[in-house]
Amino acid sequence: MDSTSDSRRPPSRSGSGRPSSGRPSTRSTSGTSSSGRPSSGRSTEKSSSDSSRPRSTSSRPLNSSSDAARTDRPRSDAPRTDRPRSDAPRGGRPDRPGATRPGISKTAGDRGGRAVTPRTPMGRSQDPTRFRPRIFEPVIPDEVTGEELEKSARAELLSLSADNAKVVARHLVCVSIFIDSDPDRAYLHGMAAAHHAGRLAVARESAGYAAYRAGKYEVALRELRAAHRISGDVSIWPVMADCERGLGRPEKALEMAGSPEVKKLEKPEEIEMRIVAAGARKDLGQLDAAVITLTCKDLKNESAEWAVRLRYAYADALESVGRREEAMEWFRKCAAIDVEEVTDAHDRSGDS
Repeated sequence: MDSTSDSRRPPSRSGSGRPSSGRPSTRSTSGTSSSGRPSSGRSTEKSSSDSSRPRSTSSRPLNSSSDAARTDRPRSDAPRTDRPRSDAPRGGRPDRPGATRPGISKTAGDRGGRAVTPRTPMGRSQDPTRFRPRIFEPVIPDEVTGEELEKSARAELLSLSADNAKVVARHLVCVSIFIDSDPDRAYLHGMAAAHHAGRLAVARESAGYAAYRAGKYEVALRELRAAHRISGDVSIWPVMADCERGLGRPEKALEMAGSPEVKKLEKPEEIEMRIVAAGARKDLGQLDAAVITLTCKDLKNESAEWAVRLRYAYADALESVGRREEAMEWFRKCAAIDVEEVTDAHDRSGDS
């Protein structure tokens, strides 16, 4: 077949199905391919015979406009230089929705999710509000080992590591040792215990009681509320109500005194709640109501541990409303059972 007939053929397609580049054909019969590489060793006769076969594209009419539009695409037998490099950004067409654009990295916010807080190599958030502030660690006496703690309290510490449990136990023992003689020191030990075991009710409750005895009512209320949330124990309800009084909120204390939790209290806590409610009435100037609150049959009890406090509170309420003779009588009754002299009933009874 002569060269003139070849020139009238439309540009040939390669076996890959991609259109040719439109470059001038340099096919020769000298055994050299169009790319300049040596031929595979096939004879020129086979090449010429192959060229004489009808091509699938020869039946198509020549479309100069469409063929011209395809002339800028490379031939399949030419070295491909337009394939993406492995280090190039992937993601398909940059104009489609959700595609990754060069130089722009997707964040959780772009995906519609929750933003991720950067984390340090230790796996903790860089947000300073997530860290509990460091506290002053009070010195623990060498003779305190932690074994002095009650077995029920030690059982709650089993969820901690051995070393941490020992530290917390020693701090809790120090709270018991210093809460009467040095409330401020007991407070420091209580806060240290809560710092090391913030998820344990025994630690938060001890810290709350220590803060209460030290007069830090806001801290005490916070710690006792935490202990109540953890354990559900209502025995601390009267102390929480008295903290409200200490913060100048007697109405809140009375509200707590009338809550359903009071019905769950044991007798000692019930008496304490009665005393706190009477104190809240006095804070509001309701002196007669305070006397009524404390008037109960439990005043006849002489053996219970709470009997001293109840009688003393009742005598004080009587004195506040001007019923002095009755008040002196109940101060004497209080002093009669106050063997350890935890109150000043003897001095106020007029017998001194």
